[in-house]
Order: sequence, then structure tokens, then C-alpha cells
Amino acid sequence: MMPAYAKTAFSALAVYFTITLVMSQDLPVNQQCLGCICEGISACNTSSTCDGDVCGPFKITWAYWADAGKPTVGGESPEAATAYAHCASDTYCSALAVQGYMSKFQQDCNGDGKIDCDDFAAIHKFGGYGCKGQTLPEPFSSRYHQCKQIVGQLRP
Repeated sequence: MMPAYAKTAFSALAVYFTITLVMSQDLPVNQQCLGCICEGISACNTSSTCDGDVCGPFKITWAYWADAGKPTVGGESPEAATAYAHCASDTYCSALAVQGYMSKFQQDCNGDGKIDCDDFAAIHKFGGYGCKGQTLPEPFSSRYHQCKQIVGQLRP
């Protein structure tokens, strides 16, 4: 049986390589940070579909996806009834949605004078208007911080 830390490292690396293409653009969240947000929110379950009002490995809501600019998979119309679920359940498209959301809402949530991965994690979990003064809940917090330790120091 694989130890928990090894599973975390494997998940983070899998997402890291899956979303490498996303990073060819000048985007706010680096690959390691995206991987750790994914790890924190869902243990980076890339086979995750929709559960209630959240979908995919980043557990994105329809409103989050819409605020992110409604990215789509394979040229699907953003107005298609299935566009949100298809994007949120696709690792590449959902990573683009996270980037779009962070581009719109990036801010210093923890008041440390810089915008970094900890801020992006808080924005992802609490939303663009609710991240200030918040503490990440469990199990998000422990998985996210363990991932950060494994992948090393994260830059914005």
C-alpha cells in the first residue's frame, strides 16, 4: 500500500503535468499551486464528476465557472447546457477556470503584503468576496499544506 504522502506527491505531480499546457500563458497561479489547490479541495480526484452543486477535481460551482469566463472543452459553446459540467470535470479546462477566476479576484486575503498560493487557496475555497480573515477548513488545509511541503516553496 502506498503511504499517504506518496499518494499526495503522485496526485500533485499528475496534475502538474496535466496542466503544464495551461501555463504557457501569463497566468496568475503557477503549476505547483494549482496542483496543491486541487489536492486540498478534492485530493485531486481527477475522475470526480458532479456532486450536488460542485463538479470536477477543483469542485467548481456554476457561478465560479461563469465568473472565470466560461471556458469550454473542445470548442463547445459556453451556452450549451452541458458546457459547465464538461469543463469542470475536465482537468485542463477546470484549471483554466481556476486561472480565470484568480485573474478576476486575485487579492491579498491573509494581509501579509503579497499575493501568493495561500491567497489563491483561500479565494478558491471562500470565493472572491469572502477570503479575507478566513482559515482553511479540514481536510482542505492539511492536504493543501502537506502538498506545499512536498512540492517545495511555491511562488505566486
